[in-house]
Amino acid sequence: MESWITPELFADSGALTERDLAHSLGSERYKALVRVHRTAFITESDFASIALRGFNAVRLPVPWYVFGDEGSNSGMYQGCLEQVDNAMEWAENAGLMVLLVFSVSPGSTVAQSDHATSGQEVVAHRPEAIKITRELTHRYVGSDAFLGIELADDPVAQRRQGLHLSEGIPIHLLRNYYRAVYSALREAEGPNFLIVLPDAGAENGWDKFLATHRDQNVWLDCHLYQYLDDLSVTASELDVRDLVRKSLKKLNRARRSRLPVMVGKWSGALPYADSVSTPEGRIALERVYVSEQLHAFRECPAWFFQTWKTEGKIAGWDARIALSSFERRLLD
Repeated sequence: MESWITPELFADSGALTERDLAHSLGSERYKALVRVHRTAFITESDFASIALRGFNAVRLPVPWYVFGDEGSNSGMYQGCLEQVDNAMEWAENAGLMVLLVFSVSPGSTVAQSDHATSGQEVVAHRPEAIKITRELTHRYVGSDAFLGIELADDPVAQRRQGLHLSEGIPIHLLRNYYRAVYSALREAEGPNFLIVLPDAGAENGWDKFLATHRDQNVWLDCHLYQYLDDLSVTASELDVRDLVRKSLKKLNRARRSRLPVMVGKWSGALPYADSVSTPEGRIALERVYVSEQLHAFRECPAWFFQTWKTEGKIAGWDARIALSSFERRLLD
């Protein structure tokens, strides 16, 4: 759960993160709230609508506490195995594929950290991460809807900035984690499902990594966030196309890995203030932006718009709004 997607869930508590919400409400109230939310917010009708819109796959982040009290160190969090089971069943019924995404490691510092998807936790608790990804894969590998599993959600690679190192995980540790989980999953379940490796925002760091395995269903994932880029407050179509060219450069750098490169997260959100244009002008510019991105992704084996649904129907982040004016043939 994220407060910008479902602000009503967080309004009374003043919390901004799921961790703070659980602490604010207490375990029982938090779990009851989550159970109601999960039952109502995404249902089988959403999966049917996704398929009718022309999409063919769903990227589904699955937290480390997916198995609840039956898993490792689930703590105060509400398990969600029933929802993953439902997602698989609904996807099969709708003719969709599901890419599971292991978002955080068990035994992590989630209870103390807001930035739970940095990847540091996953690597620090590699045995638990391997155990959970193996259990998830084993549970769903026989499903017609199971596309594969991604080994982290939003890891952040450490970078050198002058004499200092940024926060994040050293790239060699992330590589070692990927190798270990890849080997464990292939040994346990074989080669007939996709394994996706996030590039951690370091698209230059994967040259020839696992390239000898490229024919064994291994992809690299490049997340293209641009809503925080520095654009002038009077953005134009030229500025939008500059953003898309930046995306293409990142994708081309990532392709030096010699692995297929997918786009795991992108949106229609533009990095300039709403106040500088009319609503009609912004809608038109966002349409150009989305269209240019779709064209840029044509060489990718897959792309996933970041969010299917937001409570407030946020235009740049809600696929139902951002892609509503595009014909199915353009998505194909």
